[in-house]
Amino acid sequence: MASSFLSRAPLSNTNTNTNFTSISFSSSLSNSLPFRPSSFSTFPSKRRTLTVRSKIREIFMPALSSTMTEGKIVSWIKSEGDILSKGESVVVVESDKADMDVETFYDGILAAIVVPEGDSAPVGAPIGLLAETEDEIAEAKAKAASSSNSTSPPPTSSPAPAISQPQPQPQPPPSKPVSDSPRKTVATPFAKKLAKQHKVNIESVVGSGPFGRITPADIEAAAGITPSKSVEIKSNVESAPPPPPKSAAVPPPIPGSTVVPFTTMQSAVSKNMLESLSVPTFRVGYPVTTDALDALYEKVKPKGVTMTAILAKAAAMALAQHPVVNATCKDGKGFTYNANINIAVAVAIDGGLITPVLQDADKLDLYLLSQKWKELLKKARAKQLQPNDYNSGTFTLSNLGMFGVDRFDAILPPGQGAIMAVGASKPTVVADADGYFSVKSKMLVNVTADHRIIYGADLAAFLQTFSKIVENPESLTL
Repeated sequence: MASSFLSRAPLSNTNTNTNFTSISFSSSLSNSLPFRPSSFSTFPSKRRTLTVRSKIREIFMPALSSTMTEGKIVSWIKSEGDILSKGESVVVVESDKADMDVETFYDGILAAIVVPEGDSAPVGAPIGLLAETEDEIAEAKAKAASSSNSTSPPPTSSPAPAISQPQPQPQPPPSKPVSDSPRKTVATPFAKKLAKQHKVNIESVVGSGPFGRITPADIEAAAGITPSKSVEIKSNVESAPPPPPKSAAVPPPIPGSTVVPFTTMQSAVSKNMLESLSVPTFRVGYPVTTDALDALYEKVKPKGVTMTAILAKAAAMALAQHPVVNATCKDGKGFTYNANINIAVAVAIDGGLITPVLQDADKLDLYLLSQKWKELLKKARAKQLQPNDYNSGTFTLSNLGMFGVDRFDAILPPGQGAIMAVGASKPTVVADADGYFSVKSKMLVNVTADHRIIYGADLAAFLQTFSKIVENPESLTL
């Protein structure tokens, strides 16, 4: 389903009266005004501005997800001058997760494209202008040109360095004359004490502190005494501002290297990873025997069932018995037991990472779950996921076993309570209760959890249940 953007008619800022009338496009202005027409008699020159201006609507950048702050124009489906019908797709916008066709709510003519293909704009910024008639196209293009010109001046302000000359710094000296005047002398208590000890006339001392305040260092200097250690420490503290240069210091690029800016999706991933650092997490690992699971997979694989769907189903069934692992804590003051078990699965796609969500995974049978997963995977790789397809996860599953990775730790996504990292299933020598050795397939499962709401015993119990389901997978096909 394509997303729709809103269009808004720009309001004239000539005066208050014009703003009011441009909100309403009704044919009778007198009925919409809250005051009598006679009140305009004293302003004959403003009566002309009350005429309704042409309907040139701004097409603005829509918010396609809750985390989207800006969007990139992938392509304009329509060109300038094309006639648009309500509900027709106009532009393809790249959000932080997917590419989406954006529709129009109004009939009209695409008069001007403000943001061209390949450029980005913040959410809510105009990206095009929609005219109602052909007579308004020229006005819309002029408006687009003026808006683009108004955004270009900032670069021309580069000659401003001349303003930053340090010549206006003669202002500090006035602080000393303040102490030379016959006004009341201001000194710190310790400075007054030192003045009495060393018999220094405090009235003759010029203060170096804020607003001419006399400091202990001023008294010691007037008495010809070397500054005390405490004053030296203060001077060292005052010279502490050098730390900023450390953060500002950027190592020079390696010769021959190329700097590549983040894509919209990579920026979103980076932001989420930084947010995850504010959550206290811990990790628990558990070995799971997979001989029975491998046998089940070989049986259902010809029917289109994937291993990802099997693991998602097993995790969902275990979460149903341990709802706290499916809970979320967003404000640090309480947590929420989620009514649905929605398994988000990490998928690497060209240019980033996305987590399509298998909603109500505990209620769907294995075959339907596999079908849903294939549909989501296809949409994810085509960047056609809708926001609800990737924003509604309550628990995340990350599987690198197909790449031969035996174990790894996953970073907890913001807004979720836990994420499971599944490694590869490998032959392992084990001993039974009677001391006999045998070879069994085992995989290591590591879970990263939010320690504010989930504790070690909770994760251990959850992993035990998950292990029992995987080692006896008959219930997965029911």
